[in-house]
Amino acid sequence: MTAWAQSLIRISNYEVETLQKRLADINERRAAAEMKLAVLDAEAEGERERARIDADAGLMLTAYLNGWKNRKAVAEGALTTLAAEEEGAREALTGAFEELKKFEHVAETTRLDRLVALAKRETAAFDEQALRRRAV
Repeated sequence: MTAWAQSLIRISNYEVETLQKRLADINERRAAAEMKLAVLDAEAEGERERARIDADAGLMLTAYLNGWKNRKAVAEGALTTLAAEEEGAREALTGAFEELKKFEHVAETTRLDRLVALAKRETAAFDEQALRRRAV
């Protein structure tokens, strides 16, 4: 394999690894956002249960639920943003993989072409030796 092909493959591998790390980071942030949303839902259910038991809490439930809706909207917006970011990262990773495979294919083709050329030279050399032996 030629030095230029090795360099291109190494650079492409680095890009793929970087994009994989980015995608993993996005997935971690998305899981945290989903967990936050689940916690918000559980807290709201807890407050509703508390309002059923305690009359004073029932009076404040409407104000709590208004704030809860705002926090939930923010959390859902973050999830939407993360989903779009994840889609972009996946597309970039797919492109980087395709590029890496192209470089690897070119390198392999170049290697095989060299082997074929070497085999042809060896065959030509053996043919020449055979012709010289017959001539003698």
